Amino acid sequence: MKSTFTRLVGALVAATLALTGCSSSSSDGGNDDSAGGTFEGDIVVLGLVAEPASLDFTTTDGAAIPQLLLDNVYETLVTVGPDGEIAPGLATDWTVSDDGLSYTFTLTDKAVFSDGAPFTADDAKFSIDRVKTDWTIDLKAKMDVVESVTVNSSTELVVTLSKPSNTWLYNMTTRIGAMFSKDGVADLANTPIGTGPYTFGEWQRGDRITLNRNDSYWGEKPHFKTVEFKYFDNATSMNSAMLGGEIDVVTTVQAPEALDQFTDGPKADQFQVIEGTTNGEVVLSFNQSSGPLADVRVRQAIRSAIDHKTLLENCWAGKGELIGSMVPPTDPWYEDRTVDFLYDTQKAESLLKEAGAEDITLRLRLPSLPYAQSCGPEVQSQLSKVGITVDIDTLEFPAAWIQTVMTDKDFDMSIVSHVEPRDLPTLFADPSYYTSYDNPMVQDLVASADAGTPEEQVEDMKQAATIISQDAAADFLFLLPNLIVAKPGIDGLPENIIGESFPVADLTA
Repeated sequence: MKSTFTRLVGALVAATLALTGCSSSSSDGGNDDSAGGTFEGDIVVLGLVAEPASLDFTTTDGAAIPQLLLDNVYETLVTVGPDGEIAPGLATDWTVSDDGLSYTFTLTDKAVFSDGAPFTADDAKFSIDRVKTDWTIDLKAKMDVVESVTVNSSTELVVTLSKPSNTWLYNMTTRIGAMFSKDGVADLANTPIGTGPYTFGEWQRGDRITLNRNDSYWGEKPHFKTVEFKYFDNATSMNSAMLGGEIDVVTTVQAPEALDQFTDGPKADQFQVIEGTTNGEVVLSFNQSSGPLADVRVRQAIRSAIDHKTLLENCWAGKGELIGSMVPPTDPWYEDRTVDFLYDTQKAESLLKEAGAEDITLRLRLPSLPYAQSCGPEVQSQLSKVGITVDIDTLEFPAAWIQTVMTDKDFDMSIVSHVEPRDLPTLFADPSYYTSYDNPMVQDLVASADAGTPEEQVEDMKQAATIISQDAAADFLFLLPNLIVAKPGIDGLPENIIGESFPVADLTA
């Protein structure tokens, strides 16, 4: 069977709004010109929280690095189009063998790395092989299914899998599919080298990272000459910077209750607000390696004791979506699982009594991220009503949280948004992952889903999601919304974010 794909135009988003208006910018950052002018600058300044600890996503986990670099500096062989389908990237075409084991990619002969070296099939082989040999983050396991990589010519590559995999090609649209120069990996933490529409410019630690337009880019040239990613310690500072004209875009609103300062009042016409969705599940994770949370009844009690609608209203201003599982609506196997655990404190107390856990204390170790800091006290308050004492402490994110929670597993509960696409297998089919959830039935279903037909994949993943939910492998607080505030006149902002990157090449004015 041969599958041929034509190039799709679009960002790594589900939809893009057509926006109108005007604004302006300068090398000193944005300014607060009101609507009615023309956006004359060639610099756009984006506001974010959670500055990356490193620029090397092969050895450092966390979403901040691919958000900055993926699709902007680094490209992949295949990407995801606006309709959620896999689309060409550095590979202009590909075919799949009848047995589903061999993928033959035809690569563009026009791409050049920012160090001047041409991109060839040798680089693609090097990049794929290197995931298995040099990467250290858990996501590297997604490349284990690759048995061999063969270079037929400078523009033809054959990847052979050890078994058929429905997920491998999709995983190649994520950070593990990033293409590196063979001679450009000596200092990935500080000097990323890719083929993308932007090149790495400067990192003023604690302040901003600058990307510069790649004038040698093989594809369509981006509009903005310079993109500044400016990082803030808290949501209030970022919102103040937006109101004061210091930045042009708040990429992710971190205090939804403050949205009215951009939508009401005398400055309302100076801003556009975009509301959409993401695939970032805000997870109340449980360490199930030992202690009270190793007992399914305690986990089920916690899920029953949380009034998710009230939690969403109190800690995230009602913005977001209750889904009840690790599957967002943008995935083919989504089902609404919010009915699995309705708010029922009597049921929670009964389960705790049955488990002999009527008077327990749990450590909730939170990353220093606004949604976690906001939702943690709400979880603490609600669980106190059923006799669970929750002690909260905060860990600097990403470095301290990743080391303490994900690596050392020194926690009882935590709250974090998992934004990697289709990440249910990562969290719940690998017992070595930080939650220590170990259910052979789920592992078998995930493996079966990967090896079966597309229809079997959907059915198996639905079953796995059902078991994970009913097993209370975690509590799924809500799905993060995509909330963006920008000056009028900046177009190409994503309504929905369904991948790991914030694609700045699509921005225009």
